[in-house]
Amino acid sequence: MKSIHNIYCSNSANMSEVSANSIDLVVTSPPYPMIEMWDDLFCEMNPSIRDAIQNLNGKMAFKLMHEQLEKTWNEVDRVLKEGGIVCVNIGDATRKIGDLFELYPNHIKIADFFFEMGYIQLPSIIWRKQTNKPNKFMGSGMYPLNAYVTLEHEHILIFRKGLLRKIDKKEAEIRRESAYFWEERNQWFSDVWLDLKGVSQKMNDLDLRKKSAAYPFELAYRIINMYSIMNDTILDPFLGTGTTTLAAMSSGRNSVGFEIDSKFLSHIEERTENIKDIQNEIVTSRIQAHLNFIKKRELQDKKSKYINDNYGFPTITRQEIKMKIPRISNVNMVNNSSYEIDYSFEIQKTI
Repeated sequence: MKSIHNIYCSNSANMSEVSANSIDLVVTSPPYPMIEMWDDLFCEMNPSIRDAIQNLNGKMAFKLMHEQLEKTWNEVDRVLKEGGIVCVNIGDATRKIGDLFELYPNHIKIADFFFEMGYIQLPSIIWRKQTNKPNKFMGSGMYPLNAYVTLEHEHILIFRKGLLRKIDKKEAEIRRESAYFWEERNQWFSDVWLDLKGVSQKMNDLDLRKKSAAYPFELAYRIINMYSIMNDTILDPFLGTGTTTLAAMSSGRNSVGFEIDSKFLSHIEERTENIKDIQNEIVTSRIQAHLNFIKKRELQDKKSKYINDNYGFPTITRQEIKMKIPRISNVNMVNNSSYEIDYSFEIQKTI
């Protein structure tokens, strides 16, 4: 099995390199409107945004920033297949403009856009980010009226374009092979994720570090495995440090990414150099976690009815017996923005 990964250094408001109706899943986290680190980017796109901020008109700046994002969302709609899924990780913003402290609900603005486009909104996920801040209070502290609750979560919004995806006979077999473990399903499909830590960016370029708001690898890896099958094509129109591409590589999916800042390309290349070892550790970890889960059940006299055909270990459900987890066997950099990944499916009779 082989996967292809293409990265384009251009504005995702025009994804002419991508054919219409060619993408199966979108996994992305855009610049967050009304978060100050993104002000310059939005103001370059539309100078009226800076005027609105300077004139202390936060609501107008918020509206204009989302109009810029909506240019990309329109392109996402063009390239996404019928039945395809869009997953957007977004945080709301709190900001003081002049003397007015206010929350700017980014997740509502994005949800409204896809609602108006006719998408089906599916149950979303709250990602509760871990924080080590010693003082998390905002506002008037111990005094009533003007204190504010902390903002320590982000949203993973999930939309489907139209009706359920139609699966042909060949894809049905791949879907069975793309299954996940029963216990993973119970963890991944919870509407609150408490176990994912934010990302500490280890980049030498201070300016680049300021422009990055990468989500953890595990977040993209879960979503890709939840809402796509092997050989699907994943799009990230705001690629940043390349987390979605790496997660797609690790899952046996193809990917396309767009990043307007060319400085990120060398960082993505650096991360890709280690993806084979990282991915093989992930595979080993998933299988070992499953074996530990089965062993714990057996100690409680809970027997498993089924055996996985490829690995020889017990599973909880019949849906897991055809499951395969691809292992990266080779990473080939075609050029500085294109990769080919080869995989193997090792048959390991572990039990």
